[in-house]
Amino acid sequence: MTSNSFQRPSSKWPRLQRIPLLWQWLERPLNALQPLLALLGRLYVAQVFFLSGLTKLRDWDITLALFNDEYHVPFLPPEVAAYMGTAGELGLPLLLVLGLGGRVAPLGLSVVNLVAVLSLSEIVPAALQQHVSWGIVLAALAVFGPGRWTLDRLIDQRS
Repeated sequence: MTSNSFQRPSSKWPRLQRIPLLWQWLERPLNALQPLLALLGRLYVAQVFFLSGLTKLRDWDITLALFNDEYHVPFLPPEVAAYMGTAGELGLPLLLVLGLGGRVAPLGLSVVNLVAVLSLSEIVPAALQQHVSWGIVLAALAVFGPGRWTLDRLIDQRS
């Protein structure tokens, strides 16, 4: 056997050496999209919860009736659950959109989302799927952070 028999054919290696370059070519634009997608995720979920909070405020008597009869929030009296849920649905989305408190808003809205699912004795599969989708977006924002386009980052840069 000659020593050349153990060498890899050189014609294949130039192609393989291009893979890291191709990956960098793909990775740069994806990394550049991170702040935009984080912002879009924040806006999407915030709108859902904020509008739900506004609906509760429009007719407080109906809201209280729903918390008494339909929503069975564990460990809380219905009136307290109504106030806490409405406050969470109105305040946390504002923090989320502005990017204040970083991961606090997505974690808080995750609790609101989970309690909403658990408090209903019956939930339509389509509604459950929406809650799962919101939960995934909130989990991503909690784990990876709200992105670079936040007031938190702006405040940090000025300090």
